[in-house]
Amino acid sequence: MRDVHPVDYLFTAVLVGLAATLGVMNVTAADWEGVESHSWLQLPLLVATALPLLWWRRAPVLAVGSATALMIAHDLLFGYGVRCGSGLPLAFAFAFLVGLGGDRRKRLVAVALTALLVVAVLVRDVAAGFEALPAALAIVLVMWGIGEVVRSRSALGDELRRRNAELAELRDRRAALEVADDRQRVSQQLETLLDTRLGDLEDAARSTTDPRAALQNIEDGSRRTLADMREIVGTLQEPALAPAPSVAQMEALLERSGRGVLTVNGDPRELPASLELSAYRIVEHLSEVLGADTAVTVHFRQDALEIAVAGAFAKGADLRGALARARERARLHAGSVEAKVGRGQARVLARLPVG
Repeated sequence: MRDVHPVDYLFTAVLVGLAATLGVMNVTAADWEGVESHSWLQLPLLVATALPLLWWRRAPVLAVGSATALMIAHDLLFGYGVRCGSGLPLAFAFAFLVGLGGDRRKRLVAVALTALLVVAVLVRDVAAGFEALPAALAIVLVMWGIGEVVRSRSALGDELRRRNAELAELRDRRAALEVADDRQRVSQQLETLLDTRLGDLEDAARSTTDPRAALQNIEDGSRRTLADMREIVGTLQEPALAPAPSVAQMEALLERSGRGVLTVNGDPRELPASLELSAYRIVEHLSEVLGADTAVTVHFRQDALEIAVAGAFAKGADLRGALARARERARLHAGSVEAKVGRGQARVLARLPVG
């Protein structure tokens, strides 16, 4: 809020136009009763009272104080005249604007100066008169109060946006850490398995002098090792004694949660355990934030497994976090997750390549 915004130029131009028009009328309207001076010198001074509005963002107290000082100078130099047409709108604008920013002490000083500006406008005004002072001061207080409310709401909105950004970052990190933890577990299990199998093969080779038997032992051990490696990779993040969730268990998942209906298209077939686990997790993450009318469609294509999830989500549901976790799962298989969200509805399409 340090620079002059385009809207500041607009407001200032409007008030300068009002001041210029009023100044010309003071000079040329000789039949106005009570106007003491018809000098053209009052015109630039009256116009100048509106110019401090340009720097209210940088120094609100200085801006209001300058406008008030210029208005008092106009009173002293040119006596009675008509100033309310430009001075009161200027004071009301300042009252609203000083409520928007700055610390509390500066805001109080600025609004006090704004009240003094109203007094300077009306003390020698022949149109509104000094009797309009109570009503004008009441409007100043109302405008200042509106500015205070807008400022507090804006500060609250900024804080909520900052907190939401922090939470979104934490959700993304959590999703990435979940996948990283899966990879760490699999890496450790594979390392242990390979050390054990290599030791078994070495012992088997030493225990026999028949080369054919040794080669047969090595072949059998290698096959068992590959089968165990596939099993470990297919049990990402699952306890050792629990079977890895698969596409076949999606219907039971939705029935338990009571949050959706499963439809299967294409030619169902057994897929790699790690891919089926990721598909299951994607549906699990999304079903946690969607409602009971969620529709889940699993399409077995020749080159990919597609999962479409559509349903309504409640206000405040962590849809972004669920999508982040789903994308991390899809990324394990070079897949993708596309989402369309609007009017409380979400449509998500996950594609996991097969092959």
